[in-house]
Amino acid sequence: MKALSIETKAFRFVLMIGVVSLFADMCYEGSRAIIGPYLAQLGASGTVVGIVAGLGELLSYALRYISGRVSEKTGKFWPITIFGYVFQMLSVPLLALADSWQVAALLIIAERIGKAIRNPPRNVMLSHAGSVIGHGWAFGVHEALDKFGAFVGPLAVAVVLAHNGEYKTAFAMLLIPALMTIALVILARVLYPKPEEMEMHPTVSIQAGKLPRRFWVYFIAAGLIAAGFPDFSLISFHLGKVEAMPVQWIPVCYALALGVGGISSLICGKLFDKRGIGILIPLTVLTLPFVPLVFLGGFTAAMIGSILWGISNGVHDSTISAAVAGMVPKERRASAYGVFTAGYGISWFTGSAIIGLLYDTSMQGVIVFCVLTQLAALPLLFSLLKKRHHA
Repeated sequence: MKALSIETKAFRFVLMIGVVSLFADMCYEGSRAIIGPYLAQLGASGTVVGIVAGLGELLSYALRYISGRVSEKTGKFWPITIFGYVFQMLSVPLLALADSWQVAALLIIAERIGKAIRNPPRNVMLSHAGSVIGHGWAFGVHEALDKFGAFVGPLAVAVVLAHNGEYKTAFAMLLIPALMTIALVILARVLYPKPEEMEMHPTVSIQAGKLPRRFWVYFIAAGLIAAGFPDFSLISFHLGKVEAMPVQWIPVCYALALGVGGISSLICGKLFDKRGIGILIPLTVLTLPFVPLVFLGGFTAAMIGSILWGISNGVHDSTISAAVAGMVPKERRASAYGVFTAGYGISWFTGSAIIGLLYDTSMQGVIVFCVLTQLAALPLLFSLLKKRHHA
């Protein structure tokens, strides 16, 4: 009965954090669905969009190293998480007041910084629940709710655009889910003040101050995947520029991609708990066609490519976090998430900048770079499989 009680508590905690993420994603993914064409309207070029998106992701991931270290040293997981959500959520509606692409770029980057602050401590708290119900399932359920919010947000933005065509009105509307997010994360803190008490199966200890070799191999593999993964900001910029679809369809396309991605995260979360990290290999190969489809195709091809992009994105967001949780002891998870996501962000920034530069010069170069970079990660993932079998 006691085990069942802890399991139920852990699952309810995952659901609570998932609902927080649902409203958060309604807010910031709703904005990201139209950031590309909004920046273009304000006078930005493809290179600028690629660099802004990449720099935002760089800070979103690199600053998690600091957030992870601080939360690990102080144990203030909830205060840091709440501060990050507040900072992030208030940055989005302010885009409605931007009068230049430079101001908009600063707010876009500020939103990413807020995400950097709150992610490591939040993921550590989720990992405690994951030790009870399975890390893959915990992060998969959370990601599914996250992606549902990401599905609804862009659709709401699409409705606003279809009604009056004003980007600024759409950004202002996102104040509603922003305030809901802040209220819910504070409620979660009240209901679950000590998530660490749910930890049931501590991981095997490693030498103090060190992370295992397996972690670093995975670190490099994930970095290669990130470098070859174009941000949807550039994809939406491209779809608007070549008029592959009407402007109001771009956020719909994004919403559909994230909705499918949410479903895939649930399935992959369960598969990860049963099969382990090996599921990333076939999924990486199967989703790679999204690159030529979104950048070379028309309406139908772009829609199919965006769905594949969403599946890949959902797998990355859920499985990557679950894998890290199982590689290090609970005492090192915050800094491990920080180190891992810092490298992931540097790779994403470098890749996004290269993709943005290639976009303005060679579309074929974009395709080749994205495909080859992600394929380069496969041998490293295979090596992790072999190590697991030999263990």
